[in-house]
Amino acid sequence: MTSPATLIGLDRAALKAALAEAGVPDKQLSMRVGQLWNWTYVHGARDFAAMTNLARDFRTLLEERFTLARPDIVTAQVSQDGTRKWLLRTGPGIEFETVYIPEEDRGTLCVSSQVGCTLTCKFCHTGTQKLVRNLTPGEILGQIMIAKDALADWPSTAPDRKVTNIVMMGMGEPLYNFDNVKAALAIAMDGDAIALSRRRVTLSTAGVVPMIPRAGSEIGSGLAISLHAVRDDLRNEIVPINKKYPIGELLDACRSYPGASNARRITFEYVMLKDVNDSIADAKELVRLVKGIPAKINLIPFNAWPGAPYACSDWSQIEKFAEVVNRAGYASPVRTPRGRDIMAACGQLKSESVKERASARQAREALEQVQSGQLARMPN
Repeated sequence: MTSPATLIGLDRAALKAALAEAGVPDKQLSMRVGQLWNWTYVHGARDFAAMTNLARDFRTLLEERFTLARPDIVTAQVSQDGTRKWLLRTGPGIEFETVYIPEEDRGTLCVSSQVGCTLTCKFCHTGTQKLVRNLTPGEILGQIMIAKDALADWPSTAPDRKVTNIVMMGMGEPLYNFDNVKAALAIAMDGDAIALSRRRVTLSTAGVVPMIPRAGSEIGSGLAISLHAVRDDLRNEIVPINKKYPIGELLDACRSYPGASNARRITFEYVMLKDVNDSIADAKELVRLVKGIPAKINLIPFNAWPGAPYACSDWSQIEKFAEVVNRAGYASPVRTPRGRDIMAACGQLKSESVKERASARQAREALEQVQSGQLARMPN
């Protein structure tokens, strides 16, 4: 029997096509799309039975053909500082993490775009996990919906929302999953859906230079650059994608980023690594490099993880570094580490997923079919 198809992540056109294929009359399609869209993304409905203003026969059709199921929650942890982390699963070997960071003036959700990562940034725990696959639009949106479920944050249009900001800074490189990230964020930023302002959505990249202009013109969110070094030789080591797209090319892409302005500054993320990239000379070079770019510089104390090759800069050195950047006229907040006790801080995310060989997957699926058939034949 075919599993129900998820409606989460479909845009309006795809949703309309799915309903048409299921037999919904043409004259009803636009109305039904609007109803489902509102129930799913404004009210956060988890099943079709909750859609009480829909005709019973239509709800029955939906229940037979489709699902609104979120990813499965493998673990849900709460840090001493209130940070929350979910390990989510959508299939065998498909696990990814999502983190919610509550603050006085906002609630930020850190969303993953891939299971694993190809970039192998040396300071990042996720970089030690090989890429398993890209997440689908439904899996990306599912992270937002899981968080809103847990925080009782529906409807999405209510005042005093708990999830106010989205950062694509979880597992993976968003610009290597461009189409799916774009599709998911379009729904997240849709005023008739999850309704987050573009100014409250930030996409972070390690520097996939050719995709940066497309991100600006087609997604239109804020941009964050994982910079972490001011010399190509050092960045080649820390952020290996720099060998393909060196600092000069990356900063040129930032200077021409569509929509960048003093009101919409580009954020440069800079992890503070003791005796590696934290000298006063590094701070001065950082200021020189970003000159002319509407910029904010986030200084991130390194968050350790098992086997990490670096240590965090001394606090006194971080303060000296920040002073140089501040004197040059750039906001340079030092990001307070959040969720370290549950490995939810920046650079600490990782799941145990590994890429399944095709032969192993086929063997597992065959075994599951046999077991399923045996269960079906068992007497009640």
